[in-house]
Amino acid sequence: MKMLKVLAVATALSASGFAMADDQVVQSGYAFDKNQLIPTGVRAEVGTTGYGGALLWTANPYVGLALGYNGGDISWSDDLSINGTKYDMDMDNSLAYLNAEIRPWGASQNVWAQGLYVAAGVGYIDNDYSLDKRNKNAEGSIKVDGTTYTGIGGVKGNLAYDNDIAPYVGFGFSPKITKNIGVFGELGAYYTGNPTVNLKDYGNLTNSVPNSPSISESVENEERKIANDDKYEWMPVGKVGVSFHW
Repeated sequence: MKMLKVLAVATALSASGFAMADDQVVQSGYAFDKNQLIPTGVRAEVGTTGYGGALLWTANPYVGLALGYNGGDISWSDDLSINGTKYDMDMDNSLAYLNAEIRPWGASQNVWAQGLYVAAGVGYIDNDYSLDKRNKNAEGSIKVDGTTYTGIGGVKGNLAYDNDIAPYVGFGFSPKITKNIGVFGELGAYYTGNPTVNLKDYGNLTNSVPNSPSISESVENEERKIANDDKYEWMPVGKVGVSFHW
């Protein structure tokens, strides 16, 4: 239900954005042209935020809008390194976004220059990462918060960006390879603030070094560092895809 509300707000924003971007609308006594709401293209995409697609609008050669959704349990890696500890990871993505795409050379005769753009917008993020770090035999060890523990057991929990409205900035390249078909790639980041993280130890992990913290203390320290470390305030984005324009 929350996702539907965000998409409804995003659609309203896109409509108002076109009304402001089109001088002809303003000059005609604020008459609204309903054709501005009709998408001029669609695209399919896959990346670090999952897989999905977007509706595309072109206000003029320099400005466009993309309203999209990425989701699913796709992951590019089976592990995630957090604060020096490498966890097995299961990713569940859910992200709706509205971006303005600014093309400084949109009117250029060079198709490659036309494809360069800067993206700025906002996303509604509800991503969850299930984490598990375990030692399967008594001879092995795991490291948590810089301290090594032995025994059978591990640490598990989740890291989540829950219901966050986050600003976004990125850079992309989307040239057309035919009159109607194009490709694109984009790199950027959402400013999310620190994620919520919950970790618990299990099993019988111990450390025999004098004055070393217990496994529970190390897990608590790791949670606290993630909650206060600036590097976790940004969620990086990388994606590629294909587009169709009519």
